[in-house]
Amino acid sequence: MATVVEPLPKKQPKTQPVAGWLVQFADAQQLLDAAGKTSAAGLKDVDAFSPYPIHGLDSALGMPRTRLPWLVLCGGLSGTIIAILLQWWTNAVDYPFLISGKPLFSLPANIPVAFELTILLSAFAAFFGMLAFNGLPRLRNPLFRQPAFRRVTDDAFFLYVPRQSACDTPEQLTAALNETTPESVHEILEDEPAGPLPQPVKYALIILAAVATIPPLMIWQKQNERSDKPRVHFVPNMDYQPQAKPQNTSRFFADGRAARPPVEGAVAWGDLEEDDAYYRGLRPESQQPVPARPASFAGGAADENDAADATPGSAASDDVAPNVPPQEHQPGIEQMEPPEPDWVTTFPLDVTTELMERGRQRYNIYCAVCHGLSGDGDGLVARRAIELQQSTWVPPTSLHSPPVREQPVGKLFNTVTHGIRKMPGYASQISTHDRWAVVLYVRALQRSRNAAVSDVPEGMVPQLRDLP
Repeated sequence: MATVVEPLPKKQPKTQPVAGWLVQFADAQQLLDAAGKTSAAGLKDVDAFSPYPIHGLDSALGMPRTRLPWLVLCGGLSGTIIAILLQWWTNAVDYPFLISGKPLFSLPANIPVAFELTILLSAFAAFFGMLAFNGLPRLRNPLFRQPAFRRVTDDAFFLYVPRQSACDTPEQLTAALNETTPESVHEILEDEPAGPLPQPVKYALIILAAVATIPPLMIWQKQNERSDKPRVHFVPNMDYQPQAKPQNTSRFFADGRAARPPVEGAVAWGDLEEDDAYYRGLRPESQQPVPARPASFAGGAADENDAADATPGSAASDDVAPNVPPQEHQPGIEQMEPPEPDWVTTFPLDVTTELMERGRQRYNIYCAVCHGLSGDGDGLVARRAIELQQSTWVPPTSLHSPPVREQPVGKLFNTVTHGIRKMPGYASQISTHDRWAVVLYVRALQRSRNAAVSDVPEGMVPQLRDLP
């Protein structure tokens, strides 16, 4: 085997110990054959470099399978276990909160967080494990000082044999590479030991470390002291905008409210209709305006049941609009209630079985949580509020109480649309057609408690008489 040993570079002192030998080959097949011979000769920690991957090179070098997949598996299992235990502890043990009868801990509901944490810790294990197994980060490598090694990303193939691989002399390396034809063998010297840092660099690092402690100390000081000065606004346009904020006051309007009610008579584009019976629950010939909220929100009571709830000191009395002048709430001053609108008493659309079923579905979704499935005001939210003894809670009115049963269907439709007391309006969530369907189903619930024999089909009357 013809071997050309290049002389040492002039810049490197000859007293430096030899780190290993870099053997250069002409093509990939020669590199693959040389890797197999070094592995058969018992040389350890031999590495190969090529411009592109070479199939079978890993097995020729005798490299074992990486342990990184096991580390990634451990990281993923750790993420799954940590996520499940964290959610179980916070939701079922440390702060249990019952919502609509749902279980405090359910595995399907906790899968998204467990999946995300599994992926996160698996990625961390893969990234940091790869760095650890490869001995990275490595700031210096003696191979980079060899000019011939620059061709490794272009057209050169190299085999690096470290001196610690049971090969102390070039003769031993030549014997191991028997019957191979390397182009050249480069002797690689170890790096010179790093000297001490220059004094200016030391002083600069000390000053930089001292300056870096100033911002945390300033933040700690500001967090533990009070100041009468406003906070610093780096982007004032984001903090001071001309529009009013929700649920805030305003000095610009006479009533002091920032949120403005809709203009009287204004409708959305394309929804202009003259059917007041369908859209507002009023008789078409009626000219009386419909209040934006039932009367209990304006200081009076919408009916007898509302009047009982709106006593001084109750939660319903807290719903009085804050912009009403104080003298209107003073005792001894007679309250002027608005006249009752001319509500419709019949449904302005065809009453069908499909409409009744639609109303039952919408009622169970939006109304049953407070009023209960039977309309007695014993929904899950109401029972939970009573259990927690909420002082501001107003129990829902039973739909079977006489004041509610005697209300026209138009007034019930208006209540569903605009809300009453603590109950919000559902105009933005339930369409006009579905609101009438809900009113129809409420009427059916009320009729179920106050039905007469004449309401029963003739074929079922004898069955009722046979009942005990």
